[in-house]
Amino acid sequence: MKNWRRILVYCIGIVILSLGIILNTKTGLGVSPIISIPYSISKIWKVNLGNATACIYILCVAGQMVLRGKKFRAFDLLQIPMSIVISRIINLFNNIIIINCNNLALNLILLIVAITLTGIGVVMTIEMKIVPNAADGLTQAFSERLNIDLGLAKNIVDISSVAITLIIGLLFARRIIGIGIGTVIAVLGIGRAIALVNILIKDKMIALVNN
Repeated sequence: MKNWRRILVYCIGIVILSLGIILNTKTGLGVSPIISIPYSISKIWKVNLGNATACIYILCVAGQMVLRGKKFRAFDLLQIPMSIVISRIINLFNNIIIINCNNLALNLILLIVAITLTGIGVVMTIEMKIVPNAADGLTQAFSERLNIDLGLAKNIVDISSVAITLIIGLLFARRIIGIGIGTVIAVLGIGRAIALVNILIKDKMIALVNN
């Protein structure tokens, strides 16, 4: 019974995380760092956003293999099919959610909602300890390999993602794609959202699935 509850919370977390990611792209203020690379690829080469995301997530798994070496487990390869599932959910939300709003205040409110949902989704998926999101798995691998705090590793991954996105946009489209004030706010805000969710609901959520 406990396992079914854990799986249910995990699945809900994936949906919430995917929704937060897509809402971030709909603000028009800049996408979240980890989705910025597939977003720029999808815009420049007209590739499906979900498919581009799946490819980047698979590269994140490959990065984990390099960073962890012999410590990389065969179980961690389950991140690949999970990445495909997440990409399908992202596609679904991307297709059905249409937002055309030029009001800065409303877009900022939407951004706050997106960051909050992302934070909730990250905590729900990580704390169930089933299969981590590939991007989160890469962050954990950096933390372990470099022996640094998880928050610092998250900053490294986010900043690297933004830098790669800037290079792709300037090199192939001669302009910046997907990066804006919303990206900066997301870099700072998602970590805070995760910390707040941990304080408010983490213990209650774990108690719920263990009872």
